[in-house]
Amino acid sequence: MSPLAINPPSPADSTMSFASSSRDFDPRTRVFSDEELKPQPMVKKSRKQNFQFVPEGLKDEKYWARRRKNNMAAKRSRDARRMKENQIALRAGFLEKENLGLRQEMDRLKKENMALRDRLSKFTEI
Repeated sequence: MSPLAINPPSPADSTMSFASSSRDFDPRTRVFSDEELKPQPMVKKSRKQNFQFVPEGLKDEKYWARRRKNNMAAKRSRDARRMKENQIALRAGFLEKENLGLRQEMDRLKKENMALRDRLSKFTEI
């Protein structure tokens, strides 16, 4: 049985990988839920069983199936974390660039506003 048959990828995984791998990624078109952007809470780990010292004679098919399942779960977890980190980094970079543009626009508008006030004050003084 293939690992994908045991744990097929979810549709969310494919959409996240598409969004994070797209070259023209635009966070304005990709809606991030609050849950996606929120840091994940620390989850108390279950007591770890020590599989390291399982004698060779006890490593039956059930053991290897459990190991394959665990390895696939660990890979999915790492991939999901990496995708989320990439999304957050892309969004942060985009927002920093947009913020810089907005600051420049605001400075330009402030200067224009001051120039217009000066021109207006010349007409009101008369």
